Amino acid sequence: MTNVEIRHFHLFAGLGGGAKGFNRAQPRVGNLQALFRCLGGIDIDAAAMRDFERLAGVRGTVLDLFDRDQYRAFHGREPGTDWREATPADIQRAAGNERPHIVFLSAPCKGFSGLLSESRSRTDRYQALNRLTLRGVWLMLEAWKDDLPELIVFENVPRIATRGRHLLDQIVDLLRAYGYAVAETTHDCGELGSLAQSRKRFLLVARQVEKVAPFLYEPETRPLRAVGTVLGRMALPGDPAAGPMHRVPALQWKTWVRLAFVEAGSDWRSLNRLAIEDGQLRDYLIVPAMHRGGYGVRAWNEPTGVVASESRPSNGAFSVADPRFAESAAWNDGHAYGVTHWGESSSTVTSKLAPGSGYGSVADPRHAGAPKHSNEFRVVRWDREACAVTSAHGSGQCVADPRRQGEAFGKYAVTGWEGPAGTVISGSTTGQGAYAVADPRGGMDPQRGAYLTGGHYGVIPWGAPSGAVSSAATHDNGRWSVADPRTCEIAQVGPSCTSGFPTSDEAPKVDMPAADEKLVAVIRAEDGTWHRPFTTLELAALQSLVDPEDQLELDGLSDSAWRERIGNAVPPAAAEAIAHVMGTTLLLAWSGETFILSAQPIWVRPIALGVSLPNGAPQ
Repeated sequence: MTNVEIRHFHLFAGLGGGAKGFNRAQPRVGNLQALFRCLGGIDIDAAAMRDFERLAGVRGTVLDLFDRDQYRAFHGREPGTDWREATPADIQRAAGNERPHIVFLSAPCKGFSGLLSESRSRTDRYQALNRLTLRGVWLMLEAWKDDLPELIVFENVPRIATRGRHLLDQIVDLLRAYGYAVAETTHDCGELGSLAQSRKRFLLVARQVEKVAPFLYEPETRPLRAVGTVLGRMALPGDPAAGPMHRVPALQWKTWVRLAFVEAGSDWRSLNRLAIEDGQLRDYLIVPAMHRGGYGVRAWNEPTGVVASESRPSNGAFSVADPRFAESAAWNDGHAYGVTHWGESSSTVTSKLAPGSGYGSVADPRHAGAPKHSNEFRVVRWDREACAVTSAHGSGQCVADPRRQGEAFGKYAVTGWEGPAGTVISGSTTGQGAYAVADPRGGMDPQRGAYLTGGHYGVIPWGAPSGAVSSAATHDNGRWSVADPRTCEIAQVGPSCTSGFPTSDEAPKVDMPAADEKLVAVIRAEDGTWHRPFTTLELAALQSLVDPEDQLELDGLSDSAWRERIGNAVPPAAAEAIAHVMGTTLLLAWSGETFILSAQPIWVRPIALGVSLPNGAPQ
């Protein structure tokens, strides 16, 4: 075999998921074996570039690709004196002054994403971010205009084809002006990489016509996998050996209860079927579940279990019902908490006489409520007489006045949209004066359509794939929890409870967490599984950034920052599939082949032309 090097470079590289996937590709044509080598990557996020070095194995470059107008529009201010616009020479330096054969661009997609409202996407800030797509392509083409890359792949969210249509048209015209044939397609990265998530993405692919013949075929697609096939290979969530990215988030108790009652495959709308009376579940009871005999009590005539080195009441049946207990005389004769009658003599005064140890209390008939304290904090009714006016102004000087209207002195008053405001005073701020208004123009969707269809508090069945891992994936903003069937194995990660129908008329008296108490809890849902949020490491595994059996270390200690970079990443498995077909195409082109038989459709072809036969009849 003859090894042939294929060099690739990444603009808007993120943490390096695309670069990692390209490095893994090993296409082969005849006796030619492709070996991919990453020249580097560029991104504005310094933490992402540190991750890039770990995943891609090559140094990344932190560089702002905005022009000055875009910088001002995005940041709302002028750049600092140390800032300058990036140039094509900067792109060359980031690639080590080498020329790539393939350039992969994954420009910021926030302005095009359906997660952003249409009105916000049109603001100057996000329009400036969107224009980075065009500027990035131009910088790349100018950097290597004397020896252009053979292939270019531009990846983004599918909505760029509508929200960014004017920019895409300019990008296509620019690429064609530099001699590229261009195709716009939409692919499911989950199907390209056989992932456990469906991740539909827009892919624009460009082929340098003079260097590459038209046989760049589309990658093969494969069925999506179930999340359980990935998560089931991982350490149990919360296992310290799996590292901090695999910790279970501490949620409020009421949130754990919500998740437990969301049906697997559904979202918050499952809660609508629950019957609530006086703020309580009518048909269900949640009680602590005891595991491995915790706080168990052995009968006097039963054998004990194995005595372990940490045999305590809380971790097994290590208590006993002892019939030999005889109550002390102090309890038998009723002395404890004894109260002596006013006309009786007391018992012996001891050195430790207290209410709980004997007759240390007395029934005193003399207390009738001293007049001095009879008016404390009293409010007199409007139709009753006042108490005596005394020199002590804190006693009995309040009245329930029915005449109060509240216009003049009402604290935190809210003025109706159609009503006049109160007087504007110098202190019209918190709680007084012309303070607040009931503005009907809030812009909120009265039907809450986005919330109804957003999958909030959604729970994914163990055997189903997830949606696209987003950069802000948490339990309450989409389908980012899973019905984990391994409940019996993981019950020790936190307080464990079970839900079900009551077994008696009277609920057992147990101490349950407060509604807003944060903790890690295991509640056995109706389907017998643990409905819990995905850990950060599990989201990375769904993205194929890490093998399920391995650990992943990203820069920093913030779960939210990790999740943002993970959600923005190109899945390496999907990038590997793309690199495989591109590498095959380059090997064919460099070996002089002009035809390959494939059942896959051609990805990028020139405009179809008629081929004439010798007699002039069209073929």
